[in-house]
Amino acid sequence: MTIRSVLVANRGEIAIRVIKAAKALGIRTVQVHSAADADMLAVRLADEAMNIGPPAPKKSYLNIEAVIAAAKAAGVDAVHPGYGFLSENGDFADAVRDAGMIFIGPSGDAIRTLGDKVAARQVAKRAGVPTVPGSDGRVAGLEEARLLAGEIGFPVMIKAAAGGGGRGIRIVDSIAELEQQFPLASAEALAAFGDGGLYLEKVIARARHVEVQIFGDGQNFVHFFERECSLQRRRQKVWEEAPAFMLPADMRERLCVSAVALAREVGYRGAGTVEYLYDDETGDFYFIEVNTRIQVEHPVTEMITGFDLVQEMFKVAGGAALSVAQRDIVASGHAIECRINAEDPFKAFQPSPGTIASLSVPEGEGIRFDTMLYEGYTIPPFYDSLLGKLIVHAETRKACLEKLAASLTALAIEGVPTTVALHLALARDASVAKGAFHTRFLEQWLEHDFPALAGRTQEVA
Repeated sequence: MTIRSVLVANRGEIAIRVIKAAKALGIRTVQVHSAADADMLAVRLADEAMNIGPPAPKKSYLNIEAVIAAAKAAGVDAVHPGYGFLSENGDFADAVRDAGMIFIGPSGDAIRTLGDKVAARQVAKRAGVPTVPGSDGRVAGLEEARLLAGEIGFPVMIKAAAGGGGRGIRIVDSIAELEQQFPLASAEALAAFGDGGLYLEKVIARARHVEVQIFGDGQNFVHFFERECSLQRRRQKVWEEAPAFMLPADMRERLCVSAVALAREVGYRGAGTVEYLYDDETGDFYFIEVNTRIQVEHPVTEMITGFDLVQEMFKVAGGAALSVAQRDIVASGHAIECRINAEDPFKAFQPSPGTIASLSVPEGEGIRFDTMLYEGYTIPPFYDSLLGKLIVHAETRKACLEKLAASLTALAIEGVPTTVALHLALARDASVAKGAFHTRFLEQWLEHDFPALAGRTQEVA
């Protein structure tokens, strides 16, 4: 079935990205919004807009009944969930399909299976993908956790079975810490995800975060190469690159082939990302999780391959086979993405909603700024602080870093504090230029290097 109309069940920059892809394919767009988002750019760009509730996400963007009702009233063929909110909710995917519409993403069953971190580990093992040493399933209780931690060896991570996005994780270094943190982690997981189940994994010291972009149509499966996402703050990605520049060619091949094997194991449909930890010292890689949606960082993959992943999502969801074979997907050059947030890096990353007084965006070949901003726009305080993503592409990583620094210097967002200064300092940092970083690097760098590089004192969270 060819998709003729779509409801965009999200907000901010990803809603705009989906609308632009849909319009390029001649698809009518309907944008839902909360009462606080009536003036957002996506509402202006869509063919139609519908208010689905109050500002609180639970009463609007996370309200399945409200979103389905809007989709029915608008008479759309399909629903695109973007990322975040309901994008990885299997019940939402089922509700869309039960209402006679197309959910642009995997099946509800696939979302639930891969969203359960324990079940996903089991899928990875069946597909022959290496997993981090840890529990084979959910840990029954504290006593079992003690025994397993002794076998695995400290430090270990306590992880929420239903968690994701870096949330629901606690690192413990001893039995005493385990006994203290285990019940707290379970309670936190129950409150955050509605599921208090936990499992344990060995901590891989100084690991890198590498992920592979996969795509499937249920029968054919490909990868669009990998991304390097190790620069993280509180386990949330801050900066992403493609390709993962430090990977030897044979390791890149093994990593990407393993991701495709996992996609094939579940008959995957749509866009997804398989995340790994990569140990620089040993050359080993380990499966972390699968994100069953389009990623925030998908533009770096688009920049190096030349493919529009969001348009491909529409085509596959409409019943078409993948438009590309693996041999046709070639990576060229290097790309880096910076997440620009309405946060003050000099005040412990305090959120900074407010009104955009002026906006000047860099332009030129190999420069892209995916954003929700316009002059006069007031950022609401109810949602994630992401304002946009600056993405640059060049022939080499060195040239890419130089272009990034120039683009960040040219990017002027007046009216609210942002993280532009943080990214400019990173772009000019010697360790970053050498690629000498890991998943714990940024937090240490923020405390010791950022204040000097930025030229002022920073309050570190």
